[in-house]
Amino acid sequence: MNKVIRVPIKEAEAVRLRIKEAGKLDPARKIKVIDNGKRFIEIPVTDDIRGFQTYCQEDSHFYSKWLSLGERLKGNITDAQHRMLPSGWHILGDVIVVTIDPAIEHLKDKIAGSLLKMYPSCNTVVRDLGINGQFRKPEREILTGNNTETIHRENGCLFRLDVTKVMFSKGNLHEKALMSRIAEHETVVDMFAGIGYFTIPMAVHSSPEKIIAIEINPQSYRYLLENITLNHVEHIVEAFNGDCAQLTPPGVADRVIMGYVGTTHHYLQNGIRAIKKTGGMLHYHETTPEPLIFERPVSRIMKAALEEGRHVEIKECRKVKKYSPGVWHVVVDAWVH
Repeated sequence: MNKVIRVPIKEAEAVRLRIKEAGKLDPARKIKVIDNGKRFIEIPVTDDIRGFQTYCQEDSHFYSKWLSLGERLKGNITDAQHRMLPSGWHILGDVIVVTIDPAIEHLKDKIAGSLLKMYPSCNTVVRDLGINGQFRKPEREILTGNNTETIHRENGCLFRLDVTKVMFSKGNLHEKALMSRIAEHETVVDMFAGIGYFTIPMAVHSSPEKIIAIEINPQSYRYLLENITLNHVEHIVEAFNGDCAQLTPPGVADRVIMGYVGTTHHYLQNGIRAIKKTGGMLHYHETTPEPLIFERPVSRIMKAALEEGRHVEIKECRKVKKYSPGVWHVVVDAWVH
């Protein structure tokens, strides 16, 4: 029995992510759009999903079997080189971003060529060499192709970016999906907006009253403006280019997003100050050593709130992803009043 659940189109991406995280998404079958008077999505599952009725899919569409990167290069490389091949990569629009071990750098052209054969809709492959500086500028080497500007589609939103100029994290899909389901009729301040990672899905899906999006990096700000227009949310989002320490407005927000990691704690008082005196929610991101995984961000929020004469209730702490060995990217949701 090819099991599926049926989900309204607007909810499909968030539900798919939850099923994937639970390990119950069937990777062999394609998601289908069904229209029997009312459009919805059929998501292929391997087991029953609590809260959803399970159906038997009669006309399943399967993905074609394809050769992996290792299978494509087998016979042309040694076993040791095979073990060092990248096991994953990011696809942003029609650009593939891949990290290659320096020990097999001489194979980078073969790897790039094989990746393009695996993804014929892509036209450019770039090698990821890390992220540097306050502006988190990616260091990337073009391996094949020359079109590094692309439009990436995610969760019903469009993001224009140049992968050699600005970063785009695909590792926090759950967090971005969560932000797209809250803030109805609210005023939101996104203090580290980037190209609109949280601002755009929130504006597209959540029907907020207003989003004030602040971004210090001129390159990211340019793409933020383009993405606001691209997604037709000019009536919701007001964007500013500059330091959020100076630009974050006090006392206006029902919700504040602090989605940057690194030096975010230096701006906690600005974020807390932005929340209305009647109260509001703070979403605070931090990279934290595992022994202090939630203790440090919570204590920092408490200290900043105390200095501002505000009270805090911690609503939820959650892990986003492993940032580096022994370090986690975490989020703390705190109600400030």
